[in-house]
Amino acid sequence: MKSDLRWLPGFLALGLVWGSSFLFIDLALSSFSPAGVVFMRGLLGAASLALILLIRRDRLPAWGSHWVHIAVVALLLNAIPGFLFAVGQQWVPSSLAGIVNATTPLMTVVVVALAFREQKPTANQLLGLVIGVAGIVLVTNVIEPFDGVTLLGVGVLLLATLSYGVAMPYAKRHVTNLPYSPYALAAAQVGVSALITLPGALVSGILVQPLGASALWGILGLGVLGTGIAYVWNYRNIELAGSVIASSVTYITPVVAVILGVLFLRETLSLSQLLGGVLVVVSALLVQERWVPLRTK
Repeated sequence: MKSDLRWLPGFLALGLVWGSSFLFIDLALSSFSPAGVVFMRGLLGAASLALILLIRRDRLPAWGSHWVHIAVVALLLNAIPGFLFAVGQQWVPSSLAGIVNATTPLMTVVVVALAFREQKPTANQLLGLVIGVAGIVLVTNVIEPFDGVTLLGVGVLLLATLSYGVAMPYAKRHVTNLPYSPYALAAAQVGVSALITLPGALVSGILVQPLGASALWGILGLGVLGTGIAYVWNYRNIELAGSVIASSVTYITPVVAVILGVLFLRETLSLSQLLGGVLVVVSALLVQERWVPLRTK
């Protein structure tokens, strides 16, 4: 029987767009505050998704208890990690942020095993977790610190990926099977995230510098592509392939992030950080059992 690969085009497109998001965040931070970045990406994403709903003559989910689960996903998948990545990238280069983001599959498997009880870690997954920790140690460059990179910054980014790890299986269990289109679910989720982050943006201020051209392009790319259209693909990937495979989009994002960081921001990474990035990706392959070197009965 031929395998079902309907999820693959959206999966690849999502990897390219989310891989570019770290560059977009870096550009946006030249004018926007971290709270402003997460609010504006939600607002622009919601506006682009609302336009898609109008074109498709689709409608938002009916008011009721479903919105509670949508709000939880909006908090865990948009508001919290969106803010934390904007904060962390004040101290961490965009290319390294893309590498740290690749720990999302590790976080997803840990959360599924401990909280959702849907699977117990296998020997390969445990090996992947160990390799992942080693990769994170190298990425943080604890032995030989890298200018502009702090342990605090990487720690903030890891908290963001932990939030992703909780959001993925939660969305799979409570949201993706709701009787609405992925477009409606994505629009509702991103719209709620804009409402959640609005108070913080009003208190801290949306802009910290006059709006420049690079910041404008950055926030447009982040909002319309990285937060609007991308979340349609994300819901579709979870629906077709499951939360673990959907989260493996982070195999692509670090490669895209590093290439764009080097090309457009002239960022550099040490050899140990690049090696750490490779280990993080290998660990993701292991925890998702895309690679199973340990054969057990």
